[in-house]
Amino acid sequence: MRLRHIEVIQAILQTGSLAHAGELLQLPIATVSATLHEAEQQLGLMLFANVRGRLQATRETLQLQPLANQLYLDFEPLRRLGDALRQPMAAPLRVACSETLAQPLLPQNIAALRRRFPDTPTTLSSQPLTEIVRRLLMDEADVGFSLSPCEHSGVDNHTLAQGKVQLLAPHGWLSPKQKYIALHDLAGQSMIGLLEPDPLSRLLDSKLQAVHPVPVINIQVQSYQMVRSMVEAGEGLALVDPFTAVGAKKSGLDVCPLSPAIAVSLYALTPKGSVISPALSALLDITRQKAESLLADQGLVTL
Repeated sequence: MRLRHIEVIQAILQTGSLAHAGELLQLPIATVSATLHEAEQQLGLMLFANVRGRLQATRETLQLQPLANQLYLDFEPLRRLGDALRQPMAAPLRVACSETLAQPLLPQNIAALRRRFPDTPTTLSSQPLTEIVRRLLMDEADVGFSLSPCEHSGVDNHTLAQGKVQLLAPHGWLSPKQKYIALHDLAGQSMIGLLEPDPLSRLLDSKLQAVHPVPVINIQVQSYQMVRSMVEAGEGLALVDPFTAVGAKKSGLDVCPLSPAIAVSLYALTPKGSVISPALSALLDITRQKAESLLADQGLVTL
């Protein structure tokens, strides 16, 4: 008998059916049935009987069970050793991203990647752009995702998708048919800002300074997700990147782009001249497709 025979017998003993044994072992029912039949042929015994729709162990199986259990336990250390020996064969994929992308985009993309590369260990951390760049240069990360390009000569920028800056406002602030808003429409309005401005917020602040009267920043918070939460709480308006705006309408906010539009690009950052592994190449493709689809579904792509 082979280990697979013992695994199938153990699974049927636990579950009482071929279907549930297949779910436990993540095998098709046909494979479980064929393996059981093969074990019965090799032993010359019927191992299970169908009693009222449930597979019950025969007297012979119950006599064999202690030995089967011991064989299974004896083999387990060898299985663990095999798993450990295989692990170094797959190089880990170390992913860093801005906090803005940590929730709406990257977790789902990594889940999709893991289905294609299940043996590739993957880590994901959210960092400011400066820390993402440092980690890339120090070989502590393989890729970084950001809404701002990196100007360091040791980093390559790959543009994956492009959206546009959005206004978030409490429900009812915009007229029902309003499709765009101009910066001068924000004159004197109460706005939500960032405690530590990033390149996008600095660009928007410089444009808002040209509006008269200048919009008032009454509340400053740590991240764009917190900015959105403050708008949801009715504390003011906010200009945000398109990924922060994803799903905002469903949560009850008014959303519309600025006119003229201000483009926001999604970048993948990699060490200069680094070799793109198959897993990383797949992640870049997945992220490009998911980002374009996400923005298109929300009507947040650029003109």
